[in-house]
Amino acid sequence: MNTFVAPEVDWAALTPVLILLLAAVAGVLVEAFVPARSRRVTQLVLGLVATAGALVAVVWRWTVVADTGPRAVMGGSVVEDGPALAAQGVLMLLGFLALLVIADRTESGEGAFAAQAAARPGSADEADYTRAGVVQTEVFPLTLFSLTGMAVFPAAGDLLTLFVALEVLSLPLYVLTGLARRRRLLSQEASLKYLLLGAFASASMIFGVALLYGFSGSVRLADLAQAVPATVGMDWMLLAGTVLVLVGLLFKIAAVPFHAWTPDVYTGAPTPITGFMAAATKLAAFAALLRFLYVAVPGMSWDLSPFLWTVIILTMLVGTVLGIIQTDVKRMLAYSAIAHAGFVLIGVIALRQAGIAAVLFYLLAYGLATIGAFALVTLVRERDPAGNVTGEATHLSQWAGLGRRKPAAAVAMTLFLLSMAGIPLTAGFMGKFAVFTAGVDGGEWILVVLAVLASAATAFFYVRLIVLMFFTEPDGETTAVVSSEGLTTVAVAVCAVGTLALGVLPGPVLDLAGQAAVFLP
Repeated sequence: MNTFVAPEVDWAALTPVLILLLAAVAGVLVEAFVPARSRRVTQLVLGLVATAGALVAVVWRWTVVADTGPRAVMGGSVVEDGPALAAQGVLMLLGFLALLVIADRTESGEGAFAAQAAARPGSADEADYTRAGVVQTEVFPLTLFSLTGMAVFPAAGDLLTLFVALEVLSLPLYVLTGLARRRRLLSQEASLKYLLLGAFASASMIFGVALLYGFSGSVRLADLAQAVPATVGMDWMLLAGTVLVLVGLLFKIAAVPFHAWTPDVYTGAPTPITGFMAAATKLAAFAALLRFLYVAVPGMSWDLSPFLWTVIILTMLVGTVLGIIQTDVKRMLAYSAIAHAGFVLIGVIALRQAGIAAVLFYLLAYGLATIGAFALVTLVRERDPAGNVTGEATHLSQWAGLGRRKPAAAVAMTLFLLSMAGIPLTAGFMGKFAVFTAGVDGGEWILVVLAVLASAATAFFYVRLIVLMFFTEPDGETTAVVSSEGLTTVAVAVCAVGTLALGVLPGPVLDLAGQAAVFLP
C-alpha cells in the first residue's frame, strides 16, 4: 500500500511572490465590494503597499540566502538564489514606479485608461461613461497579476513553471494593452496583435518543452543539464527543443526576428503600460533567459552560437536603422528597446559570471530611463485650435521648443535619452560598459565592435529629440505639458535621481549584482 507523503513547501522563500499574488486577488475583491468612489485610492494603496512589501521581503530573503546558501523550493519548481532575488528586487522597484504613473491623472481628472473598456469606441455609451467620470480600476489587479508572473519567471526551476509564469505575466498585458483612453481602435488593434503573436510564441515554447522532456525525461533545468552530455543519439531533439524555448523567451525581449509586435504594441498601448511593459517584461524575460542558458544548456554554447549571433546582429541592426527613420516618440522608443535587447544579449551569451552581473545592472539602468521617459510622454499633450488640451503629443515635431516652455520636463527627458545613448555619467553608460566588457571577456569581441557602432548610430535619434526640445522654435502653441496629481512627477524624479546615481556611483550596485551572479546548479 502506497502512503501519500505531503510535499514540504518553504513558504517563507515564496514570500515576495505570495505578497503580490494575494494583493492581486484582494484587488479583485476590492472591485466587487468597495464603493466606486473609494475604489481607485484603495487599489493604489494596495498596489504600492504590496510592491513595497514584496521588495522588503526580497531584501529579507537575500540575507537568508547569504547566510544559508541558495535552495530549491517546491521540489525544484522554484529556485531561490542570487540572480532570482536580484531580478525580483529590481522588478518590485520598477513595478512601484510604474504604478505611480499608471494611477496618475491630469488636473482635469483624465487618466490614461478608457472609462469603460467594454464600450464600443466612438459609441454613445463610451461618451456617457466618459462624461460620468467612470474609472477603470481593474488595471491595478491586472498589473499585480502580471508582476506576480514576472517575479516567478526568473526563479523558475523547471520548464513547466517557466511556461506558467510566462502566461501569468502575459495575459494581463494583453488586456491592459487594449485599454487606452484615446485612439481606442489603435489600442485594441495592438492588443489583438500582441495576443495572436504571443500565442504563437507560447506555442513555440510549450512545443520546445515537450521535446526537451522527451530528450531528458524531466522538465527540471538541473536534470536537463545532466542529460545534455549523457544522452546519445537524440541531438536533434535537444537542439530543436532548445531553439523553440529560446524563441518564446526572445519574443518577450523583442529580439529580431521575433520583434514584430513591439512597435505597434508600444504605440497603441496606454503609455503608462508601455513603460511598465518595456522595463519590467524585458527584465523578467532576460533573467529567465540567463537561467535557461547558464543552468540548463551551458554545454550547448557552441551549437547555439550561430543562432544567437544571427539574432543579436539582426536585433542591433533593425533596432538602429528603423529607429532612425521614426517620427513618433513612442515608436522611436520601441525600436530603441529592440536595439537595447541586442546589446544586452551580448552579456547573456558571454557565459561568464561577470555577464550575469552586467545584464542585471544594465536592465536596472534601462528600466529607470524607460519608465521615466514614457512617464514624461504622458504629460506632453496636444492643444487643438481652440486651445483645449487633448491627447498625447507623440510626433517628434510637437516636442520642438519644449526646453523653453517646460525646462524641467525637457531636462529630465534629456537625461533619460542620454542614458539610453550610453553617455558617460549616466547609468546607461555604465550598463553598456559592463555588458561590453563581459562580451570581450567571453570572446565576443566582434559583436562588441558592432554594438559600439550601433550604439553610436542610435545616439542620432536620441540627440535629434534633444535638439528639437532645446534648439528648435515651435510651430505655434500646439503642445502643452499638463499638470497632474503629482504621482508621475514623483516617478520621474526617482528615475532621474537613480539614473544619475548609478552613473556617478555605480560601485555599490555593481558589487551587489556581482554577489548575486551565482545560479543554483
